[in-house]
Amino acid sequence: MNAGAEFTQYTVRATPEAQEAGAVALAVASLPESFGPAADGNHADVQVIAGRPGWTAQAVEAIAAGARGLVVVNPSPENVDSLAEAAARHNTVVVLDQRWASNPAINGAEDAVRSQAGRAAVLDTVATAPVGTDSGGLLADHLAAVVRIAGPLANLRRLSRGPHGYTTTAVLANGAPVALQGVVSNARPAALDFRLLTDDGGVSVTLPEPVAAWPATVTVTGPQGELLLPTIYESAHRATWRRLKEHLDAGTIPSDLHRFAALTESITALT
Repeated sequence: MNAGAEFTQYTVRATPEAQEAGAVALAVASLPESFGPAADGNHADVQVIAGRPGWTAQAVEAIAAGARGLVVVNPSPENVDSLAEAAARHNTVVVLDQRWASNPAINGAEDAVRSQAGRAAVLDTVATAPVGTDSGGLLADHLAAVVRIAGPLANLRRLSRGPHGYTTTAVLANGAPVALQGVVSNARPAALDFRLLTDDGGVSVTLPEPVAAWPATVTVTGPQGELLLPTIYESAHRATWRRLKEHLDAGTIPSDLHRFAALTESITALT
């Protein structure tokens, strides 16, 4: 990266749906040297779209129109092959702003969990979202974060699904059972709770909603006692935009679409 690259500012335009779902104005305002709003009638370097059904076609159109970067907020499961091809052909940076998988604490949680994965006895996870949330979309957000932290899951099976939630099971690489429960309710705070138990301890992760910089918590327990990993006061939205800037400056392509393709394949197999 050249010395002045870090001060390059990119213009941004978001659809109304993405603006609301991704708190775009707040995230952009928190990174004033990196991003700024596009003037009316002018082309924007970065386009932001909501991940509603049909988002991949909309993303391809944005790339064809010349977008250098693309942010997709809460993408629903879709085939991303054509989008990945278009992004590679035009060298467009596509990042996914996912509800919990984009939280900046994910990296520390991943390291902690995978260092103990071989001794895992059981993994229990609960995703809670407010009333009105589509349970299918909640499962996609839930599974994206769990796979990001714990690695690929095998034998995914849906035991139940309804307007108030779902219950899905799977196994980890070492054969330990996994439970994924979704709860659509206003009776408890919206968050993802992740509990991995091992023969002598485990890892607990709580990922909050990305609407503010509420910190995630990652706690590792073992024979030495309990260790709380460093607290990061940054929202998943802002972390996504920082990552976008890094790839735009470096001219590199993130692995978001590759990971999402595997996620979509897993979810499709459940239906």
